[in-house]
Amino acid sequence: MSSISGPPPAGPYSSRPTVPAQLSPSERYQASKERTAEAASYLGGFIRTLDFELDDFQRQACRSLQEGRGVLVAAPTGAGKTIVGEFAIYLALERNLKAFYTTPIKALSNQKFAELAEKYGAENVGLLTGDTSINGEAPVVVMTTEVLRNMLYADSASLDDLGFVVMDEVHYLADRFRGAVWEEVIIHLPSEVQVASLSATVSNAEEFGAWLDTVRGDTDIIVSEHRPVPLWQHVMVGKEIVDLFAGETTFDEIAPPADAETGAPVTAAAPEEVAGRGFEVNPDLLAMARSESQQSFRGRFGHGGRSQRRQQRQRGDDRPGQGAQQAGVRKASRPQVIASLDRQDLLPSITFIFSRAGCDAAVAQCVSSGLWLTTEKEQRIIAQRVDEAGQDIPSEDLDVLGFWTWRDGLLRGFAAHHAGMLPTFKEVVEKLFVEGLVKAVFATETLALGVNMPARSVVLEKLDKFNGEAHVDITAGEYTQLTGRAGRRGIDVEGHAVVLWQPGTDPTAVAGLASRRTYPLNSSFRPTYNMSINLLAQFGRARAREILESSFAQFQADRSVVGLARQVRSREESLAGYAKSMTCHLGDFTEYARLRRELSDAENMTSRSKSRARKSLSDDSLARLLPGDVVDVPGGRAPGPAIVLSSDHTSREPRPAVLTLDNQLRRIGTEDLEGPIAPMTRIRIPKSFNAKVPKSRRDLASSARNALRENRPPAATTSSRDIDFGRATALPNQEKRITELRRALRAHPCHGCSEREDHARWSERWWKLRRETDALVRQIQGRTNTIAKTFDRVCDVLSAYGYLETAADGRQSISADGQRLRRIYGEKDLLISQSLRLGAFGDLDAVEVAALASVLVYQAKREDRGLRPRMPSVSLESSVDVVIREWSALEDVEEQNKLPLTGEPELGLVWPMYKWARGRHLQEVLNGTDLAAGDFVRWVKQVIDLLDQLAKIPGLEPRLARLCTEAISLIRRGVVAYSSVV
Repeated sequence: MSSISGPPPAGPYSSRPTVPAQLSPSERYQASKERTAEAASYLGGFIRTLDFELDDFQRQACRSLQEGRGVLVAAPTGAGKTIVGEFAIYLALERNLKAFYTTPIKALSNQKFAELAEKYGAENVGLLTGDTSINGEAPVVVMTTEVLRNMLYADSASLDDLGFVVMDEVHYLADRFRGAVWEEVIIHLPSEVQVASLSATVSNAEEFGAWLDTVRGDTDIIVSEHRPVPLWQHVMVGKEIVDLFAGETTFDEIAPPADAETGAPVTAAAPEEVAGRGFEVNPDLLAMARSESQQSFRGRFGHGGRSQRRQQRQRGDDRPGQGAQQAGVRKASRPQVIASLDRQDLLPSITFIFSRAGCDAAVAQCVSSGLWLTTEKEQRIIAQRVDEAGQDIPSEDLDVLGFWTWRDGLLRGFAAHHAGMLPTFKEVVEKLFVEGLVKAVFATETLALGVNMPARSVVLEKLDKFNGEAHVDITAGEYTQLTGRAGRRGIDVEGHAVVLWQPGTDPTAVAGLASRRTYPLNSSFRPTYNMSINLLAQFGRARAREILESSFAQFQADRSVVGLARQVRSREESLAGYAKSMTCHLGDFTEYARLRRELSDAENMTSRSKSRARKSLSDDSLARLLPGDVVDVPGGRAPGPAIVLSSDHTSREPRPAVLTLDNQLRRIGTEDLEGPIAPMTRIRIPKSFNAKVPKSRRDLASSARNALRENRPPAATTSSRDIDFGRATALPNQEKRITELRRALRAHPCHGCSEREDHARWSERWWKLRRETDALVRQIQGRTNTIAKTFDRVCDVLSAYGYLETAADGRQSISADGQRLRRIYGEKDLLISQSLRLGAFGDLDAVEVAALASVLVYQAKREDRGLRPRMPSVSLESSVDVVIREWSALEDVEEQNKLPLTGEPELGLVWPMYKWARGRHLQEVLNGTDLAAGDFVRWVKQVIDLLDQLAKIPGLEPRLARLCTEAISLIRRGVVAYSSVV
């Protein structure tokens, strides 16, 4: 394995290596000889097809591929990594081999397919994604990584003559949901296939490259920290764009120093380290932050205020900077931000807003402000492109898709870009933006993941985002990934990153983000049911364990064990010193310390037992609640009386749905209670009640208020006053043990030692360090063979369900059900297989099959999860019950085997899918749901992918296979069929 760091080129776009004049005649001769040899090589032929020069890191990576080695290329966004992938394709075609180009997302696959088809001819390039298949046997095929993984497990004939695989955005293997697929592909590709891995700049490229070298053979690591287009950092204060750093400081200059051997960046730079390297944060910004902080302090504690501003005016102190600092900075509106960028010639721009609704609102605000960024000629071109894109969409669907609003924004030069949009709309935005017709795009962070949409400037509205659970600060790696879009190679002389000033903005913290290059690549690999059954079928158990031990996850775990072992040795030496210091002349202080520790633990355990008993009783009381019960919720977001709308007696932590008397729908859990809860009264919920209709909610709340006013008695139940929170059962044995320990402690010889407390302090230190050391030892044990141990537990579950059969001699084989599981790919693979096995699809028609498939695919956002809806048919209701019961049983088995739990089946897509399969219009399908059109199309495509998998399972009941195929034809229509066209 070799490691190469590409030096920065001299020019803004590219550089051809030059021969310095001071070289000796023999050196100049050797350089000339190398150039001549290169010109006659495949690389020379490839270079002649380009209209630009290669950078040094690109040339070095291409040479490695030409010489038969794999490569890992880590370079900033926009540096030109994909040229290396294109050379791999060129090599394959020249050598009459196949090349696969894999991407993490379909949008990037579509984009790359179009580029390569234009370059090499449509007959030579194919596309395979979950729902699209075009020319799949072509010599060059672009595909999502999952498609290649499925090919490898199916031992597809398409793998014959495969010479090169390009893994674009390979850093995606850190993704906790899909990252394992990248490792599966890297491990299972035939050894003769050369892999070109293209990654964003990662801080542990050497570690990742070392693993690639281990599993793939000779692999060169090529790291370039250089941005071909300089990036300048700014903060927008009000309507004014201010430099973040004092002086002329670009992206390359603030980068941490590179390792002399590897070229990889050294550890992250803290803000003070940036200053230490001579890069000073703009003092005007620092002064503004201090002034804002002081103003906030005065405002909170009543100092200053109106009289202070009056005194300032009397002094004539009306300088712009002073006024802004004293009064606080008014944040510029979105139209004002775009107008400021336009005035300074910084368009086109991408503004990252971590909210879909925020992106749409930004376009609407710019349109309503009257701002136009396009010329009449540009508007005519945009109108023609947009109308062409919309001509095949059913006219009745245009309104629900927001087509006219979208078109109006585009004509003015504005567009949103997020996952809730129709894929076709996103593709139009991408093409218009790349051509310079759309000037301002408001996007969510998904745009930063590979889609080729460089801009002159990038704007970050905030430096924090909601991750699904809480608002968290963006990381230095995310900041680099987002701002990396700024600066179009070959077009812009420089790129610009702009952070909007917010109340509380810390310029030093922003400088710290801008100056770090930390993007650690950490494996998310774990054996799944499908992966395990395929490995067992192909290699047997022993070999499968060996293969899993070669994963990057285990490679990283093994490396970390070395450092942990070093810590254990150091701590053991400290423990010996602590033991010496707590020696007592009266007796064994270690034994006395143990008694003290046991007493403390027993007292803590008694306290915890009471708490657990209280929580258990609270859970039990929640599980006993029935629809119509009126309860008094003591805490949480909406305390007070509430009507139970649906019970939840199957979950481990019950969360019944309730309606508060002020008409709010929510779920309550033990965190909202102070103890067990019991109904105050009870009302009848009408069959016609619909929680989504405000009038229904108001009427039900009114009924509850009347019942409370009339003091109607609840159904017979246990009163919370009769419960002692488990004291009667929890206390006796534990209290007896505590008494015995106290007696033994007083009787011990060391109890009378005059230096007892001094010894005890050393003892506490010893115990604390002993626990920490034991924890490190457990970590070492846990990280050794971790993947194989998880694999063994997965195999235990598969055996328990009959997917693995064990012969009398102990050999395992795959059962018929196991063979079926081999062809099911997805996060709920085993649940899907069990649903087939238990006949959940048995009594359904094609429409209902599509609806049930959505239950096994759809994942609702946490805030969108509501009450269980009534199913469209009795047979579908029965099938859903089978799926949910089986999921509950599977979850128990997984919990017992300490495996990640399979996600709960979601019912939120059942009705929309049912209506769509029955031919209803899109408006009617989405009415009453929170689904965006783009989300609906995306989920329908995933349902199509699952149905296609099921239809192709060998040995599947012919009737069900036919129904799956029929269901696909029913739902692949309208906007779904249209958005599948590339």
